[in-house]
Amino acid sequence: MDYKKIFLKLHPDFFKDPEILTLPEDYVFSELIMDLRQKACSELQLTYPQEITFDFYKGDFEKLQQAIAHVDQDWCQFFDADSKVFCAFEGDKIVAFCALDQMGLVDGLKIGGPGCVGTLPQYRKKGIGLEMVRRASEILRQQGFDLSWIHWTHLADWYGKLGYEPVLKWNCKGFLAFDLKDSDILQALRESREEN
Repeated sequence: MDYKKIFLKLHPDFFKDPEILTLPEDYVFSELIMDLRQKACSELQLTYPQEITFDFYKGDFEKLQQAIAHVDQDWCQFFDADSKVFCAFEGDKIVAFCALDQMGLVDGLKIGGPGCVGTLPQYRKKGIGLEMVRRASEILRQQGFDLSWIHWTHLADWYGKLGYEPVLKWNCKGFLAFDLKDSDILQALRESREEN
């Protein structure tokens, strides 16, 4: 599968964006995928505090913006009142969030993914964010998405706990050389592609 081609179809002119061009060259990011046709996140058993619940956000947009700003002020620009946002709650308090994005259809593959994944600092390292992303990925699978794509991250190991695999690395100059392993998911993608 040509991940560079998919990336550039999903994000045309990405490497011409002034925000990308001005990043320090030593900032290296990964693109990750999970083949939702092959893996079901529902099989994973994660631990997190029992009082935490998960659902799509249906409340006041200003309250959501406050939670986002508490994690990363710059992310507020990526959310609006119509954004589909999946959250973790303690009571009615948002403690973690992610945009659940439909990224597009490329080469017959329906691609979506959780984006701007954030957990309030006092709720980190408790399994809440990981469980939220697991559930969000499972929702995408149930909605018929083929691939879940994590865009622009430096947390490949963290997402890897759920089965996400790195497929590309990049910095402000463009794609970097990346040695892909013949993992189960990548092999399954190749076999699936050859059958079609």
